[in-house]
Amino acid sequence: MIDSERISLPEKPDQKFNVKKIFGIDSDLEVKGFKEKTQWVPEIDETYIFDKDTTLAILAGFEHDRRVMIQGYHGTGKSTHIEQVAARLNWPCVRINLDSHISRIDLLGKDAIVLKDEKQITEFKEGILPWSIQNPVAIVFDEYDAGRPDVMFVIQRILEVDGKLTLLDQNQVITPHSSFRLFATTNTVGMGDVTGLYHGTQQINQGQMDRWHILSTLNYLERTHELNVVTGKVPQLKSAKDKALIKSMIQLADLTRQGFINEDISTLMSPRTVITWAQNYIIFDDIKHSFRLTFLNKCDEAERPIVAEYFQRCFGEDLLESHNPES
Repeated sequence: MIDSERISLPEKPDQKFNVKKIFGIDSDLEVKGFKEKTQWVPEIDETYIFDKDTTLAILAGFEHDRRVMIQGYHGTGKSTHIEQVAARLNWPCVRINLDSHISRIDLLGKDAIVLKDEKQITEFKEGILPWSIQNPVAIVFDEYDAGRPDVMFVIQRILEVDGKLTLLDQNQVITPHSSFRLFATTNTVGMGDVTGLYHGTQQINQGQMDRWHILSTLNYLERTHELNVVTGKVPQLKSAKDKALIKSMIQLADLTRQGFINEDISTLMSPRTVITWAQNYIIFDDIKHSFRLTFLNKCDEAERPIVAEYFQRCFGEDLLESHNPES
């Protein structure tokens, strides 16, 4: 449950943003956002690199009130992409992870006992969904294809043409705020887990999928872009030798991603993992030891020889040689 106070922003976006200037994308488009920033606006990551197609899809969602779904493998930065667009538009943004712990009550709200005038009374506390709908807020449903059936039927209500939400317990119909926006991220495209890579995901009925106006696919960054991201996050590694080392780290990350897609291994290195590895390398000054602590120890024991082979290809060293498990 959340504080039901309304966000103090204009009814409609009150400032135009130049897409080329703000997002570094070759486009003459201008999109509207807000002048003022509230506590619900994500923090700007100055080093973030925007994917052109995904960014334009998200901007279309904000500008034209389109419901946008971003699909891709985990670690591609789907949710972060939406947040970073929202951050630059000063658009309040709330992420909801649709794991098995999120229930219908969490979304809609429930009756709670409160103390008023020194008396205990029952009062309805609205959930995140009614609050968001009535505010200039962008909701991001993470792991959309992992949502429970009862939760998905609640979400389907706001995917209707008028997007109104009916609270049966309160005899109330909520009309969405004109600046309410809806996004989702998913590992599959509503067809369920046909690869065996994403346990817990399920099929989404076609009627609900049809209510999403835009579906964009986000892949991993190109190596040159990922290099810029890592060096931006870890500025201590700025020499030519350091950059060559980071290129090898990214090459290894790509091998784990391809191995994951081919079902050779069950864990992959996201750009975030590479950044963490680089940070740990600074601490331990040992590329092999920092890799073990960052990634190898998270892998299934039966898959570690495969990962060690990837390491051998990229660094020309035996990762498992003279390795003390207690280190």
